[in-house]
Parts: sequence; C-alpha cells; structure tokens
Amino acid sequence: MTNFREIEESVTTDLSGRMTYAGYLDLETLLSAQRPVSDHHDEMLFIIQHHVSELWLKLIIHELRSAMRLIRADDLPPALKRLARVKHVQKQLLEQWSVLATLTPIEYAQFRDRLGSASGFQSLQYRTVEFLLGNKNAGMLNVFGYDPQAQAQLAADLNAPSLYDEFLRYLSRHGFAVPADRVERDWSQPYHASPAVEEVFRQVYADPEHHWEAYETSEEFVDVEDLFQQWRFRHMKTVERIIGLKRGTGGSSGVAFLRRALDLTFFPELLSVRTAIGASAHS
Repeated sequence: MTNFREIEESVTTDLSGRMTYAGYLDLETLLSAQRPVSDHHDEMLFIIQHHVSELWLKLIIHELRSAMRLIRADDLPPALKRLARVKHVQKQLLEQWSVLATLTPIEYAQFRDRLGSASGFQSLQYRTVEFLLGNKNAGMLNVFGYDPQAQAQLAADLNAPSLYDEFLRYLSRHGFAVPADRVERDWSQPYHASPAVEEVFRQVYADPEHHWEAYETSEEFVDVEDLFQQWRFRHMKTVERIIGLKRGTGGSSGVAFLRRALDLTFFPELLSVRTAIGASAHS
C-alpha cells in the first residue's frame, strides 16, 4: 500500500501560454469576489452560500429561457430536458439550506448589522426566475430603480409570456380548448386560474396515452412547482432558526413575509385539477 501516485507522463505540466483550468473558469475573478465586511469567521459562509445560489439561479434562468423558446417552436422533448436540469439545480439549492443552517443565531448576530439594507429580496436573478415562472408583480420594478439596466431587463420579463403562458399557448395551437383570454392577454398581470383551463388538464389526465406530450409536460411543471415550494419552506425555516421573528435586513417582516409566499402558485390549474381527477368515479 502506498499513498503516492506518480503523475502520468502524458499529463500536461508546462502550461505556459496554454488555456488553463483557472483561466477558463476565470477563478481569479470568481474567488476574489468573497469580501467580508466584518472580521467574523462565519461571514465567509454567508457570502459563499449566496454566491453559489446566484450561480445556480443563473443556470436556471438560462435553462428556462431555452425551454420557453423550444415550447414556442413546438419542440417539447428538448424543452423537457431543460426542465429536468432545472429540477436537479433546484435540488442543489434546496440542500444548500442545511449548510446555512449551521450558522447559529449568535454567530449571525455578530455581523448582521454590517449588511445594512442588503437582502435576498433584492436578488434580480431570483425575481427573474419568479417572473419567468409566472409570479408577476409590477411593484418589484421599483426595487431596481437604482439600476436602470436591471430594471429594464425585469420589465421585459414582466411584459412577456411566462413559462406557463407559453405552455397554454402550445396547448391551444395543438387543438385544446384553451380560452382566448389565456392565449393573448396582458402578460404583466398575475395569472388567474380558469375553470376552462382546468377542464383542459382534466382531459389530458383522463387520457394520458392519447395526450402523452401534454401529460408529461404537465407533470414536469408540477415537479418544478413542488421543488420551488420546498425551497420556499426551507428558506422560511432556516431564517426562523437563525433570526427568529426579527424583521428582515431589507425591511420585510421576515418569517411572516416568507410564510405568505407559501400560498403562491405558478401553475394553479395543474394543482386544482387533481381534485377533479377520478372524482366522478367515487361520487
């Protein structure tokens, strides 16, 4: 037994003038971005947790935008591949809360005041994900008034169809009786559930073999919704564990504000239709 391994002769060790791992990933930029504003040991955890989350959010946005383009082009199989990747990223974000939960209340309290008014509520990428999934709120544009470019980008997403809107338009193009006011509408307004849309999904679930693509896509959407709700719940419970019922650094009510988010839904008829499925067989 030995704990020494020779470097293989074929391994490139002279990297002068070559593309390197650090260069390709621009690690000098990435790893220099963690700049604590206090001298407390645990602030590094807090910063890295949020940096990693923002990187995963960037990938989710990348995949969602691609999925939406593919659905617009009636190309569902690769769109579903994008959503499958989104779900794996969501699981990574979900598991990250267990790392942040190692930050105890007294540890966080020793540098929390240094954050000023900075808050995750102000994350442009998080808000973009919510807009792309359909949780539209024009009032959020005011939060980014200090950054015209960010505000303009978010406004564009506010005024464009969401992932769910694109799916309903796909269903309409493929012969399902989606109401006209769900195919074309003011995209900046929050989506409101429609009994007629629920009936469309009831038909899809009643005959999945005949409507397989719509059925499979519906279940992918439900998976995304479920994982997002799990993330919201873990967020709330982690905040409660660390700061109790204190107000958030950005001025929100903290845990109470996060708890209200659990009542939000992206794809309402995909949830409500479950009550209707099989109901007549047991009535």
